[in-house]
Amino acid sequence: MGQDPSEIREEIEEARSHMGDTVEALGYKTDVKTRAKESITEKRDRAMESMTDKRDRLREQITGVTSKATDATPSTQDVKQNARKAAGIAQENPIGLAIGGVAAGFLVGALVPSTRIENERVGPVADQVKEKAKETGQEALEHGRQVAQDVAESARETAKESGQEHAQEVQSTAQEKAQESVQAARSAGS
Repeated sequence: MGQDPSEIREEIEEARSHMGDTVEALGYKTDVKTRAKESITEKRDRAMESMTDKRDRLREQITGVTSKATDATPSTQDVKQNARKAAGIAQENPIGLAIGGVAAGFLVGALVPSTRIENERVGPVADQVKEKAKETGQEALEHGRQVAQDVAESARETAKESGQEHAQEVQSTAQEKAQESVQAARSAGS
């Protein structure tokens, strides 16, 4: 029953401190405006952090793709060399180049899907044009094949004729040399 006044003072101070914390907590709970601002700030910070993380990952992916693209990109020298090679092929075979261009155009045109607006506005006319283009492409392709076959046949015939002429020349030269050898042998024996 008889407590020391210093103990009583300590208990009073503890009670005041506890009461102050409680009052402060109640004040915080009733201050909706401050809590809302803190909540918004917290959510904004999390969103910014998430966006920063996503941005960094995207940069890493872009850097990876860019480095892969750089690795896959041919050098200037390779491009020039391939361009020279293509130009040489085009100069050697202009008909083949034209036929290839027509065929490539036909394929690209056939593969590109038509849009709804094209179907509505152009409709049947586009189908007719596509069909005519398809027929023309087929004709061009067949004509190209025929030209290629004719060129190949002509080259074979030319090679055959040239080979026969060369064989005849070799045979004629061999006969002449044989006759000269026989005559030289007769002259030496007489």
